[in-house]
Amino acid sequence: MRRAFLVLAILLPVVLTARGVSAQQAPKKTSATLSGVVLGPDDKPVPHASITYQSSGGNAPHAVHADAHGRFIIAKLKADNYDVRASGRGVFSEWEKNVNVRPGQEKTLTLRLIYAKQIPKAYVNSKPAQQ
Repeated sequence: MRRAFLVLAILLPVVLTARGVSAQQAPKKTSATLSGVVLGPDDKPVPHASITYQSSGGNAPHAVHADAHGRFIIAKLKADNYDVRASGRGVFSEWEKNVNVRPGQEKTLTLRLIYAKQIPKAYVNSKPAQQ
């Protein structure tokens, strides 16, 4: 009888602890991620393009750079609406307005560079001839 009581006294706290750990909820993610690729007027990735983003209210503009394959990641964003734009080689994309991100969400964008005061020589040969 003593042995059974001793085993029960040892196992009961272990079982209760294990049950309490499994009953706990995983921590909620409070940040979001925007990722994507920057493409040039020739639809090829633009290495090291600059990506500018800010909350849609115009607060806190920031910038990140794409990698050598035109891919970018903006991590640890607060849930909000964001305006995002890319630039590279003197060409800009349109603003992607009100990109809504929610906690724990990863949103993917494709930013296409299409606007320039003058098309840089890097893209002249890839554009169709104007008639």
